[in-house]
Amino acid sequence: MGSMSIWHWLIVLVVVMLVFGTKKIGNIGSDLGKAVKGFKDGVKGEDEKQPGQAAPVQQVADKSTIDVDTKEKTRS
Repeated sequence: MGSMSIWHWLIVLVVVMLVFGTKKIGNIGSDLGKAVKGFKDGVKGEDEKQPGQAAPVQQVADKSTIDVDTKEKTRS
């Protein structure tokens, strides 16, 4: 009952592949890579931005993302 051996991990991997399929797992990896790249670009952009200068608006290539503006609610 100690740590999991390589055979345990292989069985888990096979079960995951059967449940989710290889295409969906590949899409998850691709989405994760895009998210990490976007995060790195965002952090790098913060360092280059000067005080008082507005951040440029970035266009999103993925049409499933919805960009909204929020409004502050005031109490009367």
